[in-house]
Order: sequence, then structure tokens, then C-alpha cells
Amino acid sequence: MSEDEDDPCDDCRDPVTDALARTIRLTVDRPQIDSQRLCPECFADWIDRYEEEMQPDSDHPVIEDGDADIIVD
Repeated sequence: MSEDEDDPCDDCRDPVTDALARTIRLTVDRPQIDSQRLCPECFADWIDRYEEEMQPDSDHPVIEDGDADIIVD
């Protein structure tokens, strides 16, 4: 087993093997802002949190503009 195969999860700090780790990279206009290496449980929690926080709510109406320039890589 190599050194990096048992690095800790960036969230819970438990050791996680490369085969189970998931890496989340946040980029804005190409430059990387953040990167996190997570165990499967913390990754699932991150996905749940992301989905919850990205859902529109009644206090913030959704603006739909068919002419908006949105680029998705």
C-alpha cells in the first residue's frame, strides 16, 4: 500500500483508500478554487447538502431567461 492510499478524508479525517475516495473540485472560470478528498459517507453528505442548498425556495424566485448566456463544461 502506498503512502497516499490511506490519506485522511478532508471532512471526517478518517483514513480512506484511493479506491474509495472521491475528489470534489470547485472551479470558477477555469481556475481551481478548492479541492476536497472525501470518503464515501462524507461525499454522500456533501451531495445531499449541495442538492438541498441549490434548490430554489419561495424567498428567492427563479428567474428564467431563455436568452441568458450560460456555459457549462
